[in-house]
Amino acid sequence: MSYQEYQRANLFFDSKDYAGAAAILAPIVTAEPEHRAALELLGRSYFHSAQLGRAEETFRRLVELDPGNGWAYEVLGRTLERRGDAAGGDRYRKLARAMGVEAW
Repeated sequence: MSYQEYQRANLFFDSKDYAGAAAILAPIVTAEPEHRAALELLGRSYFHSAQLGRAEETFRRLVELDPGNGWAYEVLGRTLERRGDAAGGDRYRKLARAMGVEAW
């Protein structure tokens, strides 16, 4: 992964150009599918740019890679809720609470 590209994506995200950040991050995650920081930022970029199907897929991958990451359960739950799956979202958010993550 190019550290410079990852940093560039962070700048896009910080300036609220979430779709631009996602466009930079997608090839990084394709090249390194287990790079958790890039995967997390990609999921957040998708979430904030209302690409909720992609956000869900990305956060599910993050949970799979790091099942002890309570934050990943929380954000997956929030994504499911935003997609209209309240029951699914509630299930993941309860897991996050059990892991000590505070609700947003």
